[in-house]
Amino acid sequence: MGAFRMTDMDLIVWRHADAGDAEADPASDAGRRLTERGRKQAERMARWLQARLPERYTVLSSPAARARETAEALGAKVRVDARLGPGADVAQCLAALDWPEGPEARSRHVVLVGHQPTLGRLVSLLLSAEEADWSVKKGAIWWLTTREREGRAQVVLRAAISPDLA
Repeated sequence: MGAFRMTDMDLIVWRHADAGDAEADPASDAGRRLTERGRKQAERMARWLQARLPERYTVLSSPAARARETAEALGAKVRVDARLGPGADVAQCLAALDWPEGPEARSRHVVLVGHQPTLGRLVSLLLSAEEADWSVKKGAIWWLTTREREGRAQVVLRAAISPDLA
């Protein structure tokens, strides 16, 4: 992550809920929608988040239909960003967030809805300072809090929960 001055921020990384198996054609895959199970997962996680999020927060989503549907379960305005689409890399996610001090960081709470393996790599980078292939289950969230303590930037895991536990 390098040397930077970090503002306090909560980042909720939310993998899209179940949408069945991936399609071979990327154009068709982008339109893949949530299954009935996926809609229930998204609704369950949205209820869990709504009980814990403050009144004001920002929602950023991949343009893929399954990610947008997952994000929309929160009932808040969703900003779609192409940099969060399937196949995105961690640098693109950080750019979409303007991490760590851009306009989204000023929102204090940001919900980012996207895809594997990008989200697992993002979480691993933020928590361990190394990009690795960590698994984020479909529909699950990882809630990270940034803070500065004793002059050092820290990222702390606040919660990691899957829809079956919400």
